[in-house]
Amino acid sequence: MRALYPGSFDPLTLGHLDLIERSARLFDSVMVAVLQNPSKQPAFGLEQRLEQIRRATAHLSGVEVGSFDGLTVDFAARSQAQVILRGLRALSDFEFELQIAHTNHSLAPHVETLFLATAVHHSFLSSSVVKEVARFGGDVRHMVPAGVAEDLTRLFNRTSA
Repeated sequence: MRALYPGSFDPLTLGHLDLIERSARLFDSVMVAVLQNPSKQPAFGLEQRLEQIRRATAHLSGVEVGSFDGLTVDFAARSQAQVILRGLRALSDFEFELQIAHTNHSLAPHVETLFLATAVHHSFLSSSVVKEVARFGGDVRHMVPAGVAEDLTRLFNRTSA
């Protein structure tokens, strides 16, 4: 069975990586796919985000990295995924994610959405929080993979991650 884990991953956090590692144990293959959203201005360009994910997941077998635009269910069909993975950090995530899951099911009833709870020690993480901490010179090494911490240091022109 093939799973699709879509997101903006701007940047990839240890919470994202935890879900990728756990899903790699559950599924035959996992496609981690970066959504190209024209309405957002990401901190990192598409190619850099793809490379960050590739570096962070190099130790995992069965994990592929790609990108898409348009509807997630259409990309799920193109990538032959039967499941869309979504992470839940808190109850506040559930209402939004459930609405998306129902919408996706109305568009593609053969594709299931699976929610995975984020590990407790990563439940406070979001890409927005990580960027805010990094922007003001905070240490993000406990929030993101090492390569991403280095990229954030360069992005915000800081001397240490």
